[in-house]
Amino acid sequence: MRANRPVFSILLWTLLSLLTLFPIYWLFVISVKPAVELFTTPSLLLETVYWKNYVKVLGDDTLRRYMFNSIVISSGNAVLVTVLAFMACYALSRFDLAGKENIFFWTITNRMAPAAVFLLPFFLLFTQVFVIGEWKLYDTRTGMILLYCTFNLPFAIWTLRPTIDAIPKELDEAATVDGATTWQVIREVIFPLARPGLAVTLILTWVFAWNEFLLAATLTSFNARTITTGLSEYVTTTGTEWGTMASIAIITLIPALLIFSIVQRHIVAGLTFGAVKE
Repeated sequence: MRANRPVFSILLWTLLSLLTLFPIYWLFVISVKPAVELFTTPSLLLETVYWKNYVKVLGDDTLRRYMFNSIVISSGNAVLVTVLAFMACYALSRFDLAGKENIFFWTITNRMAPAAVFLLPFFLLFTQVFVIGEWKLYDTRTGMILLYCTFNLPFAIWTLRPTIDAIPKELDEAATVDGATTWQVIREVIFPLARPGLAVTLILTWVFAWNEFLLAATLTSFNARTITTGLSEYVTTTGTEWGTMASIAIITLIPALLIFSIVQRHIVAGLTFGAVKE
C-alpha cells in the first residue's frame, strides 16, 4: 500500500498541474490563430502559428505606453509598500503598543474587502478632493501607486510580520548596548536578517499591482492606463478581437512568470522564515 503512495502522488500532482496549465495553453493557442480559424475550425492543436497578433500588439505605441505605465506603477507601489510594511512590522514587533493586535487585525480587514467597495469613494477623492488647480490624482501614476497601497499594504504587513517577530530581540538589545541608535539597529541588524521576507513581500506586491484591473480601468483614462486595461479596448461594438486580447494576456503573464521562475527558491525560503519556533 505504501509503495503505491508515491505513484498516486505523482499522478495527482500531474493532474493538478495539467488543470492549472491548460487555461494558459489554451490562451496561447487563441493568441496564435487568425480570427477566421478560431470560429471555423476550433482546435486545441497548433496546426499553424499566426504571429501577427503579437506583431500588432508590440507595434502599438499606445499599448507600449500602457506597458511602461504598468512597470512604473507596479514597481513604485511594490517599493513603497515594502518600506512602509517593514517599518510597521518593526513597530508592531518591538514596541509595546496599546491594542497592537487589534491594529493588526483591522489592517487585515482592509484587504478582505472587495475593491468595488472602495471604488466610488476613491473616485470622488481623486476627482474632487485631491485637486490642486489643474492637477488632480485622477489618471496619474502617483495616484495609482498610492491607491494600491490601500490593498497591498495590509497584505504586506501580514506577510512580513512573522519574519520580523522571528528575529530575536536580544540582537536589538546587544546592538543598543554597543551604542547603536534605533535607525542603526534597523539598518544593520533587522534589515539584513529580514531580506528573505522582504523579497517575498516585494515580489508578491509587485504581481498584485501588475494584475489589478478594476481600479485602473475606473481611475485612469489614458496617461496612467495600465496594460491590463488595454484588453478592454479590443471589445467594441463591431466585435471582439479575441486573438489580440489573448496575445496581450500572454504578454502580461510573461513578467510574472519570469520573476517567479527565477526567485522561486527565495520565495519558499521567505514564506517559511520564522514559521517554526522552538
